[in-house]
Amino acid sequence: MKQFIIDRTEIRASIAVVLGSGMGGFCDQMNNVMLIPYKDIPDYPESTVRGHAGELAIGSLHDIPLLAAKGRFHYYEGYDIQTITLPVQLFHALGIESLIITNAAGSLKPDLRPGSLMIIDSHMDCTFRASVAEPEEYSGTPYHDQAYIKLAVKSADQIDLSITKGTYCWTLGPSYETPAEVSFLGSLGGDAVGMSTVPEIQAAAELGMKALGISTITNYAAGIIDEPLSHDDVIKVSAQVKDDFTNLLTEIIKGMAL
Repeated sequence: MKQFIIDRTEIRASIAVVLGSGMGGFCDQMNNVMLIPYKDIPDYPESTVRGHAGELAIGSLHDIPLLAAKGRFHYYEGYDIQTITLPVQLFHALGIESLIITNAAGSLKPDLRPGSLMIIDSHMDCTFRASVAEPEEYSGTPYHDQAYIKLAVKSADQIDLSITKGTYCWTLGPSYETPAEVSFLGSLGGDAVGMSTVPEIQAAAELGMKALGISTITNYAAGIIDEPLSHDDVIKVSAQVKDDFTNLLTEIIKGMAL
């Protein structure tokens, strides 16, 4: 995989982004972009979820070399953890040192409204794959780089954008969580819930990469308000906050490159 990419571009980046559901439009801001479909990369799986283009974008942003994964793989698609984290492994092999991991997530709190952007400062594995014990919250080193969290807050201030910080809960999916599950996650201190990201955060830490997680809050989780959930809403809200999301990521990347 590494050699396949190296043979096709002279760009050598140290920063990369994993783009969540409906967020691939960020790559429209990049210059001299080369798009490589996942299906063309040897031994690389395809993304099957709507809103995930399944392409690797290689280019630059404000003259900063940048790689971006337009779409990811999920555990609920039948992939194992090794496969889910292939984009992170590939980025590391290509020399990436700083990784921004983004997702679309559901709010676990009434005051965290759809359309908000949340910097992930801690996470919980709520899949119960390894144990039935209550999930543990992980914050700080090696998972959540404090300097990057401060950079994200500063970047938001620079563009006059209101953001929040919070705990992201990973669940298996593909079904949305039930109201009872949402209540439980909230009682643990969770702020947002989704079906990705935590394996990538863990992989980045194991590989010695500095990571920053950002959630686009696209809906209220089940039971927070009395409305049905749908993936259409996730894509719709992602599109609505595209400009804020793009502007924030751009400022963060500029700061990482200093």
